[in-house]
Amino acid sequence: EKVVPHKSSDQAGKSSACQGCPNQNICASGAAKAPDPAIEEIRQKLTSVKHKILVLSGKGGVGKSTFSAHLSHALASDDSKEIALLDVDICGPSIPKIMGLEGEQVHQSGSGWSPVYVEDNLAVMSIGFLLSSPDDAVIWRGPKKNGMIKQFLRDVDWGEVDYLIVDTPPGTSDEHLSIVQYLSGAGIDGAVIITTPQEVSLQDVRKEIRFCKKVKIPVIGVIENMSGFVCPKCKNTSQIFPPTTGGAQRMCEELNLPLLGRVPLDPRIGRSCDEGRSFLTEVPDSPAAVAYQNIVQSNKNLVFCSLHFNKQSTI
Repeated sequence: EKVVPHKSSDQAGKSSACQGCPNQNICASGAAKAPDPAIEEIRQKLTSVKHKILVLSGKGGVGKSTFSAHLSHALASDDSKEIALLDVDICGPSIPKIMGLEGEQVHQSGSGWSPVYVEDNLAVMSIGFLLSSPDDAVIWRGPKKNGMIKQFLRDVDWGEVDYLIVDTPPGTSDEHLSIVQYLSGAGIDGAVIITTPQEVSLQDVRKEIRFCKKVKIPVIGVIENMSGFVCPKCKNTSQIFPPTTGGAQRMCEELNLPLLGRVPLDPRIGRSCDEGRSFLTEVPDSPAAVAYQNIVQSNKNLVFCSLHFNKQSTI
């Protein structure tokens, strides 16, 4: 089996696996080893952004976008904070729908693209704002997706921001590598990992945690989403997705990671997302809304306001 060497390798462009690649001569010349100038441009652009947090999961459908949106809403409930939400799920952008921003468009100004605002202190950017219809398919290969992410980071005029929340697609491939590469100069404060209780989810989430370790992203902690169903009428809890191998609690113990909290299933979350409303304000006394608020409040001093501590270590 032929293994294509990385462009920074001494074998780049010289290995037999490189034969036929249109970039072979560029890699062989060593030009590809030079750092992308966009990294420094992005570092300068994001000097006004205090904290950059990724929301990750190796598994799809575990609620990353829902969590990203409601984390942003919860942080923005403090009027003294400026919050930005960036959606880098290029092929499946759901943030415009969840945030009630479908049909909004991005405007160009002298200082770059202007994000779309949900509240005076909550700005959003997504490729969904660039599509003519929410049903349009984005059929792009890796390089074009990478270019779009670079443009979001380099050309959006975020202004002064306390927290930039980055919602990502599932997996450990193009979009994730791009966001890590382009933010390498500006720095990533850490990642919040989202999982559901069952082993079929945890199996992929462990891969995401190992990805973070390899690329040296500190893991802030883990959220167990869809953690039981609390009946709105009788208040009894049922395990829709049984934690057959101990759930996120066991995984966090094994990997020495903090479990930031558990968010139960609530059909009203789905309804709020479909209607583009914040679940936290629609049903503030529900167990799921309380769980979201507890996660932010109990970890704000420990994690979100002390992220510089996490920069000193990965996991």
